[in-house]
Amino acid sequence: MTHASYPALRLRRTRASAWSRALHAETRLTPSDFIWPLFVTEGRQVEEPIGSLPGVSRWSVDLMVERAREAQAAGIPCLALFPNTQADRRSDDGAEALNPDNLMCRAIRAIKDAVPDIGILTDVALDPYTAHGQDGLLDEAGYVVNDATIDVLIGQSLNQAAAGADIIAPSDMMDGRVGAIREALEQEGHANVQIMAYAAKYASAFYGPFRDAVGSSGLLKGNKKTYQMDPANSEEALREVALDIAEGADSVMVKPGLPYLDIIARVKDRFEVPVFAYQVSGEYAMLEAAAAGAGDRDALVLETLLAFKRAGCSGVLTYHALHAARLLGA
Repeated sequence: MTHASYPALRLRRTRASAWSRALHAETRLTPSDFIWPLFVTEGRQVEEPIGSLPGVSRWSVDLMVERAREAQAAGIPCLALFPNTQADRRSDDGAEALNPDNLMCRAIRAIKDAVPDIGILTDVALDPYTAHGQDGLLDEAGYVVNDATIDVLIGQSLNQAAAGADIIAPSDMMDGRVGAIREALEQEGHANVQIMAYAAKYASAFYGPFRDAVGSSGLLKGNKKTYQMDPANSEEALREVALDIAEGADSVMVKPGLPYLDIIARVKDRFEVPVFAYQVSGEYAMLEAAAAGAGDRDALVLETLLAFKRAGCSGVLTYHALHAARLLGA
């Protein structure tokens, strides 16, 4: 490719005015790029601030409906729901995940009744329901077993789809679970329910505040390195994504976000499918801490979200969704 040289070519020309910068912007960020993760808890008129996630709370189902209305008014198209299951409803087999009247299902139905046009993404994994905090069932040695866990995940997915979930998002990282869930959804008449696979989910140090939010941090026995990915690996991420696409995933997710922008870009370039990132709880908490003492919060939030779009994301799960949407809509 042949280019002119200076002074015939001055790259600063197109940056000289605001209108020109807007005209030449290569990446756009809008409220429709966001999925807002929300934590639901028991009770009525309950808001429980989460200490390790400043500005984020757990909400009872009735107040979750209000959050859905706020999201819709701000132009956010989808909510991601996560339950804080009560301790007495947790068990080694995670059976509460299959209860059609569990906290997650009640929240789905309430939101869909009140705000039917907003999308609902639901997490599929057993860690919000197990007494041991792992994403699946354990054998006698404490190893998370794959195929028996998938059987429960299928039931969990069908339970959520029947309640009105629009996107099933398996975050468990069991081998083969996307194909099994896709087949079950088709057989049960849920052909239009999407699957967003947590395809490249890393065993990350950035998840701590999330585990506080869903009440599993104090329960977790051991770690999740036998099923979540090694942060050292990128080729393996491409293999994981390829498998999930082949099994019927409509979109894929990379998690965490900012430390894995290289993975996002590689996945997008290789597969040309919708790619989402989860800007996880530790990332959010770090940004909030930085903004408290070292920067302009609004500018930091929008710049990091723009980075996801620039890397190739179709959208981002972010706890900053409502704040960022209102900034962009101002």
